[in-house]
Amino acid sequence: MSETVIAVENLSKRYLIEHTPGDQGHRRYTALRDVIGDQVHKFARKTLAAARGRQTLRAREIEEFWALKDVNFEVKQGEVLGIIGRNGAGKSTLLKILSRITDPTEGRVRLRGRVGSLLEVGTGFHPELTGRENIFLNGAILGMTRREISKKFDEIVAFAGVEKFLDTPVKRFSSGMYVRLAFAVAAHLEPEILIVDEVLAVGDTEFQRKCLGKMDEVSRNEGRTVLFVSHNLAAVAEMADRALLLDSGSIAVDGAASETISTYLSKGSRETSYIRPFARGGTSPHIARVEVLTSESNGVQNFGEPFEVRFWIEHPQPMVRACLSFQIFNQFQQPVVHAFDYELMFGADSGSSSIICRFPELRLNVGQFYLRAYLSEPPDAEIYETLDGICHFDVVRSDRNVLWGWRPEACAYHEQYSWTVTGAKAKVES
Repeated sequence: MSETVIAVENLSKRYLIEHTPGDQGHRRYTALRDVIGDQVHKFARKTLAAARGRQTLRAREIEEFWALKDVNFEVKQGEVLGIIGRNGAGKSTLLKILSRITDPTEGRVRLRGRVGSLLEVGTGFHPELTGRENIFLNGAILGMTRREISKKFDEIVAFAGVEKFLDTPVKRFSSGMYVRLAFAVAAHLEPEILIVDEVLAVGDTEFQRKCLGKMDEVSRNEGRTVLFVSHNLAAVAEMADRALLLDSGSIAVDGAASETISTYLSKGSRETSYIRPFARGGTSPHIARVEVLTSESNGVQNFGEPFEVRFWIEHPQPMVRACLSFQIFNQFQQPVVHAFDYELMFGADSGSSSIICRFPELRLNVGQFYLRAYLSEPPDAEIYETLDGICHFDVVRSDRNVLWGWRPEACAYHEQYSWTVTGAKAKVES
């Protein structure tokens, strides 16, 4: 059985926030004459109050804010733990305490082994030193000997890809170059515990994938422990077997990554349906409503499970034939699925029709998606309507069947689907 390398017991962190009565956050610039005038007024007010036998009130009020409250969890050796939650939930505060940057107000943390942290761009780097010198400085901070750092030096430089700028002061580095070098040092100098915050989002897409692959390697092959905070739920789902959901400084969920992500997404407000806000009028056909039916509530779709998109078409005039198509776009605004039918038969009556597109198993990678829909007259004739950015939903992983590095763009256009039209005489399958 793997030993526990991180034990967090009743951990709480309190900050004191100072408020001025009547201060709504729009304080003007304060000059020296203002400070002197305020002090004179305060002295006069206190003197008058004392002469009248009254008690003076404090000019400022102190509010307690608990960034963390009674947090308890353990992490085993070699485990990858994802930590997710909204901004302000306490994620960064937790990592700073684990990295010994700040002390807790209550509770304690037990760590076994050296900790390598990557929390902010440039953390642990001296801006006046070169990249070469900062590698040795950062390694020394982690407790490595000069011989150990020299042994890993070439690997660090190759991974970071900053060979040309190795002898340049890091104050001249871009934020992306900072992150490249900082992650390379943290990952290669063999800390037993690697802590990574959202800072990886600064790097380019290729380097982010490289970093995720490195974290996967050090945890699975080398038995090191990784704590990974990110708003990229796809990366958390791929990297972590277990995840914590922080909410207002407390742990809301501690469980399998897929379950934790599903709970987090279900708390959000996903607009999974589109309803036309006003009557269009006229005689042209139009899309009155669109709705996606996901496998879970609140717009959460499990990988590989059935998925439906439903359309309601209004056609004031008889419309025998029409072309309805839609694309599914990922969070990078890339189309990953295109479903269409150029020969939908509505019949000779005016009114409305309902159309359903069914996917027996939607095999999209984990992430966020939305629809773009088109209604036109075939073939390649008048476009009645285009709807973009509608029906948002999230795909999560329900098991370990998704391979690392899954690229939906390579196969998504071959998804199987079928169309069904109600209120007409035809059923068309593709």
